[in-house]
Amino acid sequence: MTTARHIITLLKSHIAGDEDRFLATAMQLAAHEARQGHGKLAQELKELVDTAKAKEPTMGREARPVPLVQPKGELAGLLNARYPDLRIGDMILPDPIRAPLKRVLSEQRQQQSLREHGLHPRRKLLLIGPPGTGKTMTASVLASELHLPLFTIVLDGLITKFMGETAAKLRLVFDAMQATRGVYFFDEFDAIGARRGERQDVGEIRRVLNSFLQFLEQDESLGLIIAATNHPELLDKALFRRFDDVIEYSVPDSAMAQALLRARLDRFDTRGLAWGDVVERAQKLSQAEIVRAADDAAKNILLRGGKRITSEALIEALMERRRASLSD
Repeated sequence: MTTARHIITLLKSHIAGDEDRFLATAMQLAAHEARQGHGKLAQELKELVDTAKAKEPTMGREARPVPLVQPKGELAGLLNARYPDLRIGDMILPDPIRAPLKRVLSEQRQQQSLREHGLHPRRKLLLIGPPGTGKTMTASVLASELHLPLFTIVLDGLITKFMGETAAKLRLVFDAMQATRGVYFFDEFDAIGARRGERQDVGEIRRVLNSFLQFLEQDESLGLIIAATNHPELLDKALFRRFDDVIEYSVPDSAMAQALLRARLDRFDTRGLAWGDVVERAQKLSQAEIVRAADDAAKNILLRGGKRITSEALIEALMERRRASLSD
């Protein structure tokens, strides 16, 4: 971020009454000046921030901006906003995914301390893996855990056929990140990040991708940027190094499939279930498909007046989901 952008962010946070963001940006400016070799100025800025923190807050935490339920103006067609209530404990995750997510949450919750020492918390994530494996849910969980709104970028509104218009809209989205802290979720990210030269409309796609790379590189807002794709092989290689973490999702193994089913059916009587046979039918199904199969089996049992989930009902539901996935 340039000094000019720091000043703009300082003014915006002052006007909005967001003291935490004001002081965090001031520390970013001090770190920026230190990197430029302006040690005396950087030290003076840091001392001013330390003095401000020692005093009673003048802006007031109660006055910090509350994000709008839905973006307005030009952003209305580019962003959908919601406030998820999922927690990380609600997800059945393998350790290779749970560990980096917990690290992101820890660094975000302590970002002010990190920034005071010239360090930056992880905040740019690329999620890759098959459909239904938990990428979208991850964005919801991170937003909920951090008490932030989840802004999903509407690709139909962002990507247009007119030369230069998509890049201009992309700039609006990144400007929104500076104005409102949140989790900004780019789903089906390969629509933006496909390898340059892969498509017929090469000029526009290159322009959009180059703009995204530039905006992502320069962005120093305080929220999270999450991109997700089912097709990582289509992404331009230059993208991967721009993200703090690349997290890979996959269909669940037998142990995880059983854990998913048990968690989903915890309100029902599952005694006597032939878990080995059931889990065998769940092989190669995604988390979402397994959860839907559990719901289908539970509904069928309830509609018949029962409360005990049978192996036959669950296997039937899993096989139905398998047939549906093969027909897609």
